Amino acid sequence: MKILVTGGAGFIGSHLVDALIAAGRQVRVLDAMVAQVHGESSRPAHLHAEAELLQGDISNPDLVERALDDVEAIFHQAAEVGVGQSMYEITRYIDANTRGTAVLLQALIKRKNQIRKLVVASSMSMYGEGAYQCSECGEVAPPLRSPEQLRARQWEVKCPRCGRELQAARTKEGKPLFPGSVYAISKQDQEQLSLVIGRAYGIPAVALRYWNVYGARQALSNPYTGVCAIFSSRLLNNQPPMIFEDGQQVRDFVHVSDIVQANLLALESDDANYQAINIGSGEIVSIRQVAQLLSEGLGKAIEPVITQKYREGDIRHCIPDLSRARALLGYKPRVTLQQGMPELLHWVRSQTAQDGVEVATAELAARQLVR
Repeated sequence: MKILVTGGAGFIGSHLVDALIAAGRQVRVLDAMVAQVHGESSRPAHLHAEAELLQGDISNPDLVERALDDVEAIFHQAAEVGVGQSMYEITRYIDANTRGTAVLLQALIKRKNQIRKLVVASSMSMYGEGAYQCSECGEVAPPLRSPEQLRARQWEVKCPRCGRELQAARTKEGKPLFPGSVYAISKQDQEQLSLVIGRAYGIPAVALRYWNVYGARQALSNPYTGVCAIFSSRLLNNQPPMIFEDGQQVRDFVHVSDIVQANLLALESDDANYQAINIGSGEIVSIRQVAQLLSEGLGKAIEPVITQKYREGDIRHCIPDLSRARALLGYKPRVTLQQGMPELLHWVRSQTAQDGVEVATAELAARQLVR
């Protein structure tokens, strides 16, 4: 089986390419090789030598047609990534994520009898706030916090019915969606377009909603990438990690190998067809704890800066319910944060990184996106 991995030269995509080739698959990669992520390299050293690389934009219909020749399955990983940047580079994110997915799907319709599976990389960001529990009202799916609440530095989410402070609960796939950024909207577009077109034309499609992915090969010099990479870049440059709000917001950090595991399971599972599925680790950790783990692991006695500011589009708490992943995919997270952190730190120590966090934050502040 020949497989296309869009965005296959990137962080997650390249790990997926390695696994597919190890399993005996022929792999073609379509990647725009954006300088913000890849630097000036024409082919990253970490991209498997046996992978065929087509460099170009997924929104180019002719290139997508070439990429799909003889392909039976697609892992659609390609996307512009970054909540903050998406809020002022709207066209760029919609072109790459929404229009790029539309171009891919348009081409797949003509090849519907050729394609055995489409697995699309979706995101927890589309939930907005996660699920919560109210001591008075029970389960609650609150909207985003109001500007008035954020300006008052009242960080915790309150019940929209009774006003009590809420406790984070595990988020199921059926929770109402409140995407709070252009990036989140574009990921929702990618997911829903893929599932709708897949169902309509009989192209088995699965959307995997990734939580916060970490591991080797993240773009350390990209100030809009994952928080582990951003904090690592700061620490490598002997600068303190900058944390918005009070640092007590909680997330689920999932190792890239478990993301690869979920993708490979989705390729083979008919039960998962036309479903959106949460993929995480099942662990809960605060952003401040992550900063401390990284600083200790890198041997840097540098305390994070708790800014007590907020960034437009950020949410307070979001942690996944993995029941559907277990039931439909047989997915079981294998790598805890404690197990995965040493591998990340070993790789980080071998890297150099340009710290662009202060410049990026200044750009957001100039647009009133950080307050």
